[in-house]
Amino acid sequence: MNASMPIRHTQAESDLFDRYDKAKSSFAGSVAVTALREAAVDQIRDHGLPHRRVEEYKYTDLRAFLKAASPLSAAADLVAAKNLLAEQNSYGDLERHRIVVANGVYVAELSDSDALAAEGVKIQDLNDVLEGENGSQYLTAPKSGLSDGVLALNTAFVQGGVVLEVADGADVSKPVELVHIATSSGAQVTRNQVRVGAGARLRLLETFTGETGGGEINSVFDYHVADKAYLAATRLIVGKDEAARLFTSVTTIGAEAEFKSLGFMAGPRFARNQQFVNFTGENSEAKIYGVTMAGGDDLADQTLIVDHAVPHCNSREFFKTVLDGRAKGIYQGRINVAQHAQKTDGEMMTQALLLSEDAEMANKPELEIFADDVICAHGATSGQIDEDLLFYLRARGIPEAEAKTLLVLAFLSEAIEEYGEDDVTEGLEERVRDWLAGH
Repeated sequence: MNASMPIRHTQAESDLFDRYDKAKSSFAGSVAVTALREAAVDQIRDHGLPHRRVEEYKYTDLRAFLKAASPLSAAADLVAAKNLLAEQNSYGDLERHRIVVANGVYVAELSDSDALAAEGVKIQDLNDVLEGENGSQYLTAPKSGLSDGVLALNTAFVQGGVVLEVADGADVSKPVELVHIATSSGAQVTRNQVRVGAGARLRLLETFTGETGGGEINSVFDYHVADKAYLAATRLIVGKDEAARLFTSVTTIGAEAEFKSLGFMAGPRFARNQQFVNFTGENSEAKIYGVTMAGGDDLADQTLIVDHAVPHCNSREFFKTVLDGRAKGIYQGRINVAQHAQKTDGEMMTQALLLSEDAEMANKPELEIFADDVICAHGATSGQIDEDLLFYLRARGIPEAEAKTLLVLAFLSEAIEEYGEDDVTEGLEERVRDWLAGH
């Protein structure tokens, strides 16, 4: 008879169990939601935090990085939240609607709910929804992420968030910025569901601002793109921070629909942006882009799983990474093609530019194909700045630092511009310049 040995919990894991015991009485949720939270805590208790022996976390050992776990953040100070919101200017003068989540909880007073309602967008507080009869459906995980430790952490500790529903046929005139604000120290754990109705169109901007005092951020976005709908989601993971930054998106795509996303990462000490994309309707398309910049001892992980579960769908994945100092970049991408998903067209490319000899890039693109009438390909490259191009620019009087900036910007801009959301491109490219100025 074989018996599994109980694991020895780290200080951070013990802190998490203590955090749960202290906070569970205050968590929102029905009996079914509470059961999901308990099951998630049991998963962490049985398996620990994700570590390098877990294949999906081979290069991103959260268990080794997280030395302690901060308590959850307290209720937000509305005056402080309003001031931080006024200072937050991620997209310059771009006109947009705003939805505010402060210290993990939806703040209706600072959100443009009336203007959005006029355009066919309904906003609900996630905590209200979790108390309902069907609340547990808002904490479910995709098949490819059922055992994911980061998702389990989110399910156990989720403090709040929003449910955003776009009515069938609505075309929201301006981008919607979902702003997460930290007004005090502590961990922030949020989950947001975005449902884009049949034939509707939405552009979503996801930003995070404020200081958590070392507390981790764990945020999940659950996207549902209905038949013939369009969703473009831009996520900014920026700012120098020593704590873990963990982001997950779970996307379900209907028939004849289009989904685009761009994950932009620059600055955090330890960041993971993971995406689970599932095609459920035919003749749909997903375009997924990533732009990553990391320096010093930073670790930046872009992980992606695309499930082609139905025929006649296309996916394109294009990721760019720039590394300096002793930074470590990770790209893990997998395209799964089910046996009956004929006529699938999937293409994946990851490219890295290393500005330092001490920088490290781990590329792991994969294809898992069970159909026989498909077009699928993947590629990966890593290299340094082309010395010939650098010499060409310097020979024309451009200083070396500026010449390097131009080359790196051109390298990253390929993904930013292919994403195609022209009104956010300028702001993203300015962030690239700011990052390069400090490296």
